[in-house]
Amino acid sequence: MRKANNDGDQHQQHVDFHFQSIVLCRPGWAFAKQEAFQPLNKGLLARLIGKPYVELMSETRGADRVRGFGNSVLTALRPLVPGRFRRDHPVVPVVRLSGAIGFGTPLRPALSLAAVARMLDRAFGIGRASAVALAINSPGGSPVQSHLIFRRIRELAVEKERKVIAFVEDAAASGGYMIACAGDEIVADPHSIVGSIGVVGGSFGFDKLIARFGIERRIYTSGERKAMLDPFLPEDAGDVERLKKLQREIHDDFIALVKSRRGAKLNGPENDLFSGEFWTGRRALELGLIDAIGDLRGVLRQRFGDKVVTPLIAAERGWFGRRVAGVGGPAMPAGFAEDLISALEARALWARYGL
Repeated sequence: MRKANNDGDQHQQHVDFHFQSIVLCRPGWAFAKQEAFQPLNKGLLARLIGKPYVELMSETRGADRVRGFGNSVLTALRPLVPGRFRRDHPVVPVVRLSGAIGFGTPLRPALSLAAVARMLDRAFGIGRASAVALAINSPGGSPVQSHLIFRRIRELAVEKERKVIAFVEDAAASGGYMIACAGDEIVADPHSIVGSIGVVGGSFGFDKLIARFGIERRIYTSGERKAMLDPFLPEDAGDVERLKKLQREIHDDFIALVKSRRGAKLNGPENDLFSGEFWTGRRALELGLIDAIGDLRGVLRQRFGDKVVTPLIAAERGWFGRRVAGVGGPAMPAGFAEDLISALEARALWARYGL
């Protein structure tokens, strides 16, 4: 109460001060002090003194009106806010992993950790995402890049505590299936190509061709096996055996990875599952290589509701629309010959599955 009285006295002093300034400027207005200022002054003083200070400060009617107006504005603007920014809509970012793995050029980008690292970081960085979806369409390729991408997805999933759902389109074969195993669930179309859990390598032999034209191969090395598998030299049985040993090591690691991710879901003889054979999505479901038949939109709407938002996390673009490479991106542009060879290699990979 004493605080309210002090506030009233200070208010009276302010009124007197401003009135004196008005009198100095307009002497004829002196008579207006009682008529103009006193009613206002009296009302303010009555408000301050007539109620206890605590009661005055606890009035919430004005605050409630402001809050109600703000809520009305937000309600009116909510339909204009993009779904991915609305908290009442579940969000599942989608990362598209498409193409041969490791075989690429600036004109024909391929799947590699450098190409997809930024996309994965952005997808898993969406704080309120319900899950992360992977749209996979790959015939395989480099086992190293396949495993690097697999590991990065699993590391981010554990770090962000996010569920990963892999969706197979045309194919998730060989290295493509290794990447699909990064998903906590794998969903495929009935006619998708799935499997090909094995390792393959190949080359051409030109030694007889150059001999026909009288061309002599001259090669100089330091290291007994440095020219191993040279296509212009006759094939050596010892070199072939060493290559097969490397392939068996990679194959064993691939098998162990599939077992660790699929576990008891696998249903079939190991000699068949890990022979390098591939199957349709329907047969892959029976073998336990996938978890369900479906498509990305349908499954996500079924799991998270019709209002689920699925933003596509695309590769970042720099000047002239070129992709921005991630860590370890290409240092130099490729030439026409390398572009052509990479295109042929990629085409050969797809052709193995009739695609």
